[in-house]
Amino acid sequence: MTRHYLMYIDGQWIDTDDRYEIRSPASEELVATVAKGATSHVDAAVAAATHAFEEGKWRHTPVAERAAVINEVAQRFGARTEELAALQSAENGATVRITGALHVGLSVAQLQYVAAIAPSYPWETSGPPIEPVAAEGIVVREPLGVVAAIVPWNIPLLTAVWKIGPALVAGNSLILKPDEHAPLLLLELAREFEAAGLPPGVLNVITGDGDPVGAYLSGHAGVAKVAFTGSTAVGKSILRQSGDSIRRVTLELGGKGANVILDDADIDMAVDGALFACMANNGQACEAGTRLLIPESRRDEIVDKLIARAATLRVGDPLDPATHIGPIISAAQRDRILEYFQIAAQEGATIAVGGRAPQGPEFAKGYWIEPTILVDVTNDMRIAREEVFGPVLVVLTYDGLDEAVAIANDTNYGLSAGVWGSNEARALEVARRLQAGMVWINNWHVIHPAYPFGGVKQSGLGREGGPHGIDEYVEEKFIALDRSGGIENKAFAIVIDPAG
Repeated sequence: MTRHYLMYIDGQWIDTDDRYEIRSPASEELVATVAKGATSHVDAAVAAATHAFEEGKWRHTPVAERAAVINEVAQRFGARTEELAALQSAENGATVRITGALHVGLSVAQLQYVAAIAPSYPWETSGPPIEPVAAEGIVVREPLGVVAAIVPWNIPLLTAVWKIGPALVAGNSLILKPDEHAPLLLLELAREFEAAGLPPGVLNVITGDGDPVGAYLSGHAGVAKVAFTGSTAVGKSILRQSGDSIRRVTLELGGKGANVILDDADIDMAVDGALFACMANNGQACEAGTRLLIPESRRDEIVDKLIARAATLRVGDPLDPATHIGPIISAAQRDRILEYFQIAAQEGATIAVGGRAPQGPEFAKGYWIEPTILVDVTNDMRIAREEVFGPVLVVLTYDGLDEAVAIANDTNYGLSAGVWGSNEARALEVARRLQAGMVWINNWHVIHPAYPFGGVKQSGLGREGGPHGIDEYVEEKFIALDRSGGIENKAFAIVIDPAG
């Protein structure tokens, strides 16, 4: 029997007459049905979150106890890794190679990390004495209130816990809006928070379409902050909405990561790394290395090895541990990628390998794209400038480090970049010159809870993860405690000095 999932609002599981289907992008088989929310459910969730925050039961709970709840959820989720990894693969087509370690495993580690650092976070600090008055300066870091978190379908659990963990440990209430293609693990997460004793209204999960439900939530007057992971176009819309109320935002948006192979690199390792950088998670990752920059002097050698290695990648059932690349999320996205191949060819690029939907009875259903490598690409082509979001690698050539850096930085995006080389000092020099929020040397997709994740330029605002991840969910308040015994004129001289 197909399972039906409900929304979670104010500690209650809410059904609707309207529902939608989650179908496997590999087989098109029905995975689950989900209650379809409306803007009225957003209003109810905001009201519940506001009441929970104002009532104060959660935000006045000692930090160590808030951290303990989050840690318990992490443990409960971790115990279900195999089950949840399979559910994620069925839902969005990511391979079990990825869903167990990245989607679930790293999400559990992220929750554990936030729980671990919360007791030592500087919730209240004292600064130097304020002279000439006998005053003490105190900085208090307080929760913002009601936070909206909106996450995508490609890596939904990790992008959600980056927001949920720090928001809740700081004492906020939160409304989570999953993408309509992949809400299941986030509803399972809500169930674990409920079981761990989180008070009603502190965490709410609203399902439904991005428009109108997500757009209504991101612009809701009762929301103090919006944390969004998704496309740059939607991120710009949320940023415009925030201007009306001066609302805080964190945006983790698109990317077009430049992956630079230096002339002294171990080519076999760099080729494997370049394919991993681009093709992992079926190429549907914002931080993917989708532009490969190679020295012109080694072009033929590197391209030949890329083609040979790409031919060994196995496309197929995402639930099979032997599969490297699973399906694309939807028919619309598959068709969009195929259209990009046509545009690239018209602009002068050459498809060296792939470039179509794979053939065979096992691909009769589902949404598939072969691992694809394009050569003869220049950085002004659309295929090199726009986020394709699939297993698609474009190869560009350069002469000299300065040209490599210039090509790498010639993009509206700045989320990720990479460098491959045997001379560490030289590779570090290049890494420091690349305009990106994250740069990997001789590796890719290295994500760890203790380090920040985020980008520059049109790849976003703010950072998630790392020791300062909680900063995004607190407001600093300065308190001056005057012990001089009264107001003295000299106190004003600190700010306004008539003598100039």
